[in-house]
Amino acid sequence: MKIAATRNEAPGVKTLRLEFQDTADQEKFAAAYRTGMFGLYGIYGEGESTFCVASPETRKDYIECTFRQSGRVTTALAAAEEGDRITFRGPYGNRFPIEEFHGKNLLFIAGGIALPPTRSVIWSCLDQREKFGKITIVYGARTVADLVYKQELDEWAEREDVELVLTVDPGGESPDWKHHVGFVPAILEEAAPAPGNCVAVLCGPPIMIKFTLASLKKLGFEEANVYTTLENRMKCGVGKCGRCNVGSVYVCKEGPVFTAEEVSAMPAADL
Repeated sequence: MKIAATRNEAPGVKTLRLEFQDTADQEKFAAAYRTGMFGLYGIYGEGESTFCVASPETRKDYIECTFRQSGRVTTALAAAEEGDRITFRGPYGNRFPIEEFHGKNLLFIAGGIALPPTRSVIWSCLDQREKFGKITIVYGARTVADLVYKQELDEWAEREDVELVLTVDPGGESPDWKHHVGFVPAILEEAAPAPGNCVAVLCGPPIMIKFTLASLKKLGFEEANVYTTLENRMKCGVGKCGRCNVGSVYVCKEGPVFTAEEVSAMPAADL
């Protein structure tokens, strides 16, 4: 893949837009990719790192990935520049069943660097907006600086067919911050989206997922109508290293997308 563009999203967080160098590769990817799936992104001599495809299934002529610089491979990826080549293997994993969401209201909830996999679903739905009911996005981060896709957040805020609720943790606001201050689960309960005919898509750090699932239950959402991704547990991406193992489940082979009902059946200690 060729790096067509790069964008700094937040401190230590970068987005790469990748273009195919072979038409056959692009066609194979387009035939296989659905939102929620992931890939292995690599730099020769450094290795590969596993994370989601952040671009939607409605736009398959390129791939976008967003990652936090945290180790050798992601440091090398962060240092790559426009015009450089990197490797990509995928797509792997299961998906969000968007066709089952048709005619329903959608609630998207994300925290910090967990917006990329959620963004893939959001744009897949916004690109076919007429198929869905009300769309609400609740997104929070530790500080204002840690919010990713700031330009897209502005775009969503201006849309009349999207309700955007933004928040930062207490102490993370800036002098010109005009949105909420508080943790995502509390702000979600304050927004109180109606659970009727609504599907929720949730992605965030484990502690946020735990408390947000409790908030969704409190609001009346059924676990079967709540989807999440456990991709943060993955490393090798092919079920060999064991890091993604939760009870009898290997997230990279059976996920990374699960319903809250499926997550509830997993051993809590392993999550």
